[in-house]
Amino acid sequence: MRVPADPITTKGTRFDMSASANAPEIKLQVQGLAKLYGPTTALDHVNLEVRKGELLTLLGPSGSGKTTLLQLICGLQEPTSGTVIIDGKDQTHAPVNKRDIGVVFQNYALFPHMTVVENVGFALKMRSLAKAEIDARVAKALDTVGLAHAAQRSPSQLSGGQQQRVALARCLVYDPAIILMDEPLGALDAKLREVMQIEIKRIHRETGATIIFVTHDQQEALALSDRICLMNDGKIAQLGTPRQMYDEPENLFVADFIGVSSIIRGTVKAGALETAVGTLPIAGEAPADGTRGALVVRPEMITLGEGFYEGRVRETVYGGSELRVIIDAGEQEIIARAPATAGDVAVGSAVRFGWAPEAARFLIDKA
Repeated sequence: MRVPADPITTKGTRFDMSASANAPEIKLQVQGLAKLYGPTTALDHVNLEVRKGELLTLLGPSGSGKTTLLQLICGLQEPTSGTVIIDGKDQTHAPVNKRDIGVVFQNYALFPHMTVVENVGFALKMRSLAKAEIDARVAKALDTVGLAHAAQRSPSQLSGGQQQRVALARCLVYDPAIILMDEPLGALDAKLREVMQIEIKRIHRETGATIIFVTHDQQEALALSDRICLMNDGKIAQLGTPRQMYDEPENLFVADFIGVSSIIRGTVKAGALETAVGTLPIAGEAPADGTRGALVVRPEMITLGEGFYEGRVRETVYGGSELRVIIDAGEQEIIARAPATAGDVAVGSAVRFGWAPEAARFLIDKA
């Protein structure tokens, strides 16, 4: 009798690897992947599945392990232990050129002496495809990234955003199993980054490519991703959709890293949380008395001008359509939002604030 494989579990996320008619096809499986550099653990036995056609973002601060994981997936590094499975085949020790993976780097890595057409078609030429097929594929790839008009230009005649599109077209042209994008927008200015985010979403939607996108920018991850894999200290802190990561953080690291939050720490007593702000209600079932925990409240959930708590406005930050209001409430910092036209949140003014109990998420404080 065949014994079913054990499901992989990581940080509260359970992957059921049993066959199902409704289950998404798995493009990549990472099982127990670890990378050690002497006594330093860069990646700590990570388990992860990437679904066919999704855009998964590896997000995390510097040193969290996201780039190490990317390098192990594409074969630029050898793992200390664990396996990398692509399309059901063990590729752990396969060389880079045998993994059917395309990589888009931050520095574009275009050949300066070649035209756009030549850059995009180079990989196909190395595969000895017929010229007619190369021309057809290159034309389609350039049309997909919106650069058909620039086919005969050299990289030096292109803007940064256009060069990034050429690098992406160079991956799309040979239809790799997975496209890895390592901080691809890091060299662009803020406005161009936003434009390229929209373009990448469009290209992903139209091509159905499986993309693993690496960034340290949480706003970029929220904007682009089907799912986010947030890493910390070489491990997966949480894996989920952007909305799950923002609305349902599983620990205080996730709550603090994704978005902006007021994190109010205290001790549970009689079903409430004793804090510097005061005694705060905990929605749902509270843990045992004496438990150290924190309430996480997003700025948009805080109402200014009314509520049970009082503080003083320490600073306001103008953001165009809104103000970010930073409030000192005793020893606690509270971050709220107000319309940009609000006239009663001057720095130094007293302000009342509050939120509905169910708007605050309680998390155990493991610090």
